[in-house]
Amino acid sequence: MRSIRVAAAAITGYLLGTIPSADVAAGLATDGTVDLRASGSGNPGGANAVGVLGKKWGYGVMGADIAKAALAARIGQRVAGATGAHVGGTASVIGHCFPVWNGFKGGKGVACSVGQCLATFPAYFPIDLGVAAVTSTRSWKSRAFAATNVASVFWVVGGLLWWRRGWANLWGPKPTKALPIAAATSSAVIVYRFATARPPAARR
Repeated sequence: MRSIRVAAAAITGYLLGTIPSADVAAGLATDGTVDLRASGSGNPGGANAVGVLGKKWGYGVMGADIAKAALAARIGQRVAGATGAHVGGTASVIGHCFPVWNGFKGGKGVACSVGQCLATFPAYFPIDLGVAAVTSTRSWKSRAFAATNVASVFWVVGGLLWWRRGWANLWGPKPTKALPIAAATSSAVIVYRFATARPPAARR
């Protein structure tokens, strides 16, 4: 019975993750004349939406992606407890990066991972913001892949520390081994997307 609940959390999280926030924003902002997959960086995510559609639409996309992952984690927790929260959050990242409705070609999952962290690892969230602030400085901007790797390592190590030391996790679920596993899984998916992403011109 428990495995069924965990599976339900995973399916729900994945489906929420596949909601194409960037595609919806592009359609509304340009009456369907702009495809983010063929514009800018070619990534259907918030950062590219900022560059192509403007800050208002881009930040809206980021907010929607953060929200859908946080919602996936919360629903997962309701369905299958702490494990369900981590499974739901990670599944939303996977759904965002590999949506079945778009030939498994989605975004990079960074905003979704923020929502996952906010819902499942709130005690670490200020540190996550600090790492993001450092790696978003001018000296890092041309090294997005390296910055992503650094942020991923910190997230996983943080999960390990909170689990092993039993530290409090604010409104998030009690830290278990599922915390670092979920962080590592989501990080691996995001790093893979960064490593394999190519701009539109490179795909021709």
